[in-house]
Amino acid sequence: MSAKLLGWPGIIRLGLVQSAIGAMVMLVTSLLNRVMVVEYALPAALPAGLVAWHYAVQLSRPAWGHGSDQGRRRTPWILFGMALLALGALVAVDSLPAIAAGGVFGYVLAIIGFSMIGAGVGAAGTSLLALLASQVAPARRAAAASITWIMMVFGIVVTANVAGALIDPFSLPRLAMVASGVALAAFVLSWLALLGIEQPRAAMPAEESSDAPAISFGAALREMLAETDARQFTIFVFLSMLAYSMQDMILEPFAGLLFNFTPGQSTQLSGTQHSGVLFGMILVGVLGSAFGGGTPASLRRWIIGGCLGSALALLGLAMAAQVGASWPLKANIMLLGFANGVFAVAAIGAMMGLAGARGPARAGIRMGVWGAAQAVAFGSGGLIGAVGVDLGRALTGDTPNAFLVVFASEAGLFVIAAWLALGVTRTRTPIDISMQQEAIA
Repeated sequence: MSAKLLGWPGIIRLGLVQSAIGAMVMLVTSLLNRVMVVEYALPAALPAGLVAWHYAVQLSRPAWGHGSDQGRRRTPWILFGMALLALGALVAVDSLPAIAAGGVFGYVLAIIGFSMIGAGVGAAGTSLLALLASQVAPARRAAAASITWIMMVFGIVVTANVAGALIDPFSLPRLAMVASGVALAAFVLSWLALLGIEQPRAAMPAEESSDAPAISFGAALREMLAETDARQFTIFVFLSMLAYSMQDMILEPFAGLLFNFTPGQSTQLSGTQHSGVLFGMILVGVLGSAFGGGTPASLRRWIIGGCLGSALALLGLAMAAQVGASWPLKANIMLLGFANGVFAVAAIGAMMGLAGARGPARAGIRMGVWGAAQAVAFGSGGLIGAVGVDLGRALTGDTPNAFLVVFASEAGLFVIAAWLALGVTRTRTPIDISMQQEAIA
């Protein structure tokens, strides 16, 4: 007999865990990035490289998922991952004074911290999605994935605004106190949300045990490369997510260097962006264009609109680098987040439809390949953007133009992605609702 399925309250409780993950990741990828570049005058490539490394460590996700499968219970793996993530965030913060003092130790400490962060996200996130897969009814899986994703963004927004308000006036002890408070609150929230929620898995149903075909990643990749639609969609995912992530590591330094934002103000600016992302997700979700009933044509329109809207917002930031303080920066950032949210949700809707195009026996593998393309893009995008700014400043000595070139390059990538979306999202196969959770996982 299968385990008792979760109702909406249980799904929301798991969404709280996802919110906690988002909160701690925001702390190290956004706030710590700003502090390294502006307050400590370190090259932007340093935090970008550390974030890229934490994405590389997340390639361990299959191992964590296998471990939670073998253990027959996922809650201990989720809590272990959350504890590892919290400790890693504190280690990363503690590496700052050591880096500022010079020598190798600080950099080693930072690498250790971000390794723990990547492993913690992998362990907690993978096991959390596996728990959703095993204890949420198929008809509710798409909605469950949507709810947990929106709650993750909500956690990022709340943490960005609260941490931004508490960290001013900036000092290292104050940063350590805020980071410790966020880490502790996130872990305790996760622990309380998970209490008693997982039912014992006496026996896995036959339909669950037969979903994963025995095929290696290399074989799946070769199979996909033989299919024009799948091959082009892989390129689309990589380019669009590269454009999506290139501004991650430079947006707060941009606000600090050219608009004289304080650490708290720039952190709140990140909250503004993620608020826009949240509004974009909700809009597409409410209109039914991305999940459940979205047709390929409607998804294509939302994807193209989101990509072009993101390109327009990025061109606005390129102009802001020249205009300066009179530019409506917050409104520009809100527009960027909104367009990003519209594009991202619609793109996942199209991904789900294409995943089911070859039947359930290949949906998980196809999503795994596209997920790998997304991870590579996320891991390299922030680094490319930061290195681009550093090179531009070093070669020309002109900070505004360095940011202009990078933002304009991102806009160009989004335009190319919109053009690719004209073809790769033309599928006659309706979205397979039963595959949507596997797509998110």
